[in-house]
Amino acid sequence: MSAGRTARERVRAELTREITEIAKRQLATEGAAGLSLRAVAREMGMVSSAIYRYFPSRDDLLTALIIDGYNAVGEAVERAEAKAGNDDYAGRWLAVCGAVRAWALAHPHEYALLYGTPVPGYEAPQDTVPAALRDTIVLARIVAEAHAAGALDPAGPCPPTPPSIAADMARARAMLPMDAPDDVIARAFTAWAALYGTVSFELFGQFDNVIEERDAYFDHTMILLGRLVGL
Repeated sequence: MSAGRTARERVRAELTREITEIAKRQLATEGAAGLSLRAVAREMGMVSSAIYRYFPSRDDLLTALIIDGYNAVGEAVERAEAKAGNDDYAGRWLAVCGAVRAWALAHPHEYALLYGTPVPGYEAPQDTVPAALRDTIVLARIVAEAHAAGALDPAGPCPPTPPSIAADMARARAMLPMDAPDDVIARAFTAWAALYGTVSFELFGQFDNVIEERDAYFDHTMILLGRLVGL
């Protein structure tokens, strides 16, 4: 009985993987809003009713794709950070930034699903949050460890954080491994948002006919952002 259940689990896992791979190809041709369980079923040679045993709705399939995407970015970031020296905080930051960009360029349609235009009618459930935080946790760890080591030295004076965002900074401190003052957390979030803004500008064409040397520009921008944080 146990062996039979294991075999069924393997078949289910393989079919689930195949469904998500076909759905990722659909993202490239139809976009997230055009994702269709019926179209996936047709490509697999399944009756449409059978696919609903794996994903009861289009939104369930979108959620699976989003979680897979966030986990893929998180894994890329974690691998890159692990290759840098523990005490090389700036090196860890630059490695993480490069990993985000490399993943985005290699998976543009999946990146667009995560960080592009929201899908009409879809609201991501809480199930996506742990995967979505993986890359942010890495940044938080780098900054927190640098702060604890006394290694943060921001470039130039920074204005004090307004009291009105103190609750937001406290919330971030509670969610992330980031035991640091509000001004450090605010600078880190600014840098993290600017990283994804820079990647999005490149991926979605805003740099066309303006920035030609993309690699050099990206590296320079990430150094500037690291200096803002104090790395």
